[in-house]
Amino acid sequence: MNGAEFLIHTAVKAGIEVCFANPGTTEMPLVNALDSVPGMRAVLGLFEGVCTGAADGYARMAGKPAMTLLHLGPGFGNGVANLHNARRAKTPMLNVVGEHASWHLPFDPLLAMDIEALAGSVSAWYRTIKSPDTLGRDTVDAVAAALNGGIATLIAPNDFQWTEISDTGIGFPEKNKLPVDEVLVGQAVDLLLKAGKCALILGGQALSDRGLMTAACIQSKIDCDLFYDTFPARLEQGAGYPDIHRIPYLPEMALETLKPYDAVICIGTRVPVAFFGYPGLPSQFVHDDQKKLVIAPSGGAAMDALSLIARVVDGPDVPDPEILSILKRPDMPAGKLDGTKAGSILAAIQPENAIVVEEAITNSLAYHAVINGCPKFTLLSLTGGSIGQGPASATGAAIACPDRPIIDFQADGSAMYTIQSLWTQARENLNVTTLICSNRSYDILKMEMARSGNLAPGANAQRMTDLSGIDWVKLGESQGVASVSVNTCEGMAQELEKALSEKGPHLIELALG
Repeated sequence: MNGAEFLIHTAVKAGIEVCFANPGTTEMPLVNALDSVPGMRAVLGLFEGVCTGAADGYARMAGKPAMTLLHLGPGFGNGVANLHNARRAKTPMLNVVGEHASWHLPFDPLLAMDIEALAGSVSAWYRTIKSPDTLGRDTVDAVAAALNGGIATLIAPNDFQWTEISDTGIGFPEKNKLPVDEVLVGQAVDLLLKAGKCALILGGQALSDRGLMTAACIQSKIDCDLFYDTFPARLEQGAGYPDIHRIPYLPEMALETLKPYDAVICIGTRVPVAFFGYPGLPSQFVHDDQKKLVIAPSGGAAMDALSLIARVVDGPDVPDPEILSILKRPDMPAGKLDGTKAGSILAAIQPENAIVVEEAITNSLAYHAVINGCPKFTLLSLTGGSIGQGPASATGAAIACPDRPIIDFQADGSAMYTIQSLWTQARENLNVTTLICSNRSYDILKMEMARSGNLAPGANAQRMTDLSGIDWVKLGESQGVASVSVNTCEGMAQELEKALSEKGPHLIELALG
């Protein structure tokens, strides 16, 4: 067994079943191993940001890592933006990056660069294989790091991939289990019982089905309100879950939202922080005179902490039905489309058990306000703020959950970052419906420009926000995706229902007025 075959075999043995790849010359042994070693599905992405974003979406839905196969430092660099998003989402992932042959690297070939410098910025674990003798142990360590919930990046020189190895009997260490800090749990209980009006801000596993219902049991016993981060990695949402509120993006609104609470308890997440620093506004959304507590372990420990709190406050085994959301879709709007109406139509039509990947940016505000009453669904969002996550993440989610409808509610500017995802969706015949909010503008930049005091931008500033000239129908069709453009509420409703009733990918341009 050569090094490449051992690497693929080890990943498959650990339960990693999908490899999102954009390989090159230095990864040819690994490409060959994808054929010679059974059990790994290989999915080609035409851009490395598609591969890393798809691996992120896959892992968020599958609950286990995918593998990426990337070409040298520049290829890894192309994938870094969505690796940043995955790091913020605490997504498990195994990146395998080819490196020049060890004997060739000292001559400084054109594609040579410091891959470890890049890997360290987004990886919980990274290592370059230094010898065929260490390849077995390095591979097992990389896979173990991914299984334990982090991004692991293994850099594999080309000649070591070809080399026959003998050290193939290395076992996996047990998966780490983080303990619950009972002191922090006791402090949380004390705040809930004595601090007055409390807010629970939930993240990670606390936003799972079990987590939300456990939080509802706490709510049934103690009067408190539930919130989630502006951009959650994965949120179960809809009728039958407790009402849970999104922390607003704008710092003035977020500060006002959390201002009434005497205490803020964060479980599975941190104290919310403003996206950017604004003069005269604090970086955190919790004031100094408010009591705050953070219980933010990763993995299942956040869920364990939430369960222990519910038990200590003597919450019921089943939440009070009165605090759970009822099924109440928004009314169907009519007339010319705008962002608010598009969000309402999506909420009015999306089927039960859908997965909605939301990267609609400014056009999603109204959508978040009405989704508590939708049939149960899963929401994935832009955890790290690096745009271009939506199309790629939707691709990975569709591979993880082939029997569930995937809807990518997508801004036009950010879609262009990983638009090659459409090609992969068509090639793999994935059930992804992409809704392009086509306002032909970087509206978020217009908003920030106005907030900076520039209310009358000049010609150059206007050019920095203008996205006119993109033909979304031709762009989708050129990659094999059935595509259509609509500009009315009635047209959006008709085309969305049609797309959801058919197999394979679809693109609907929402030409917003």
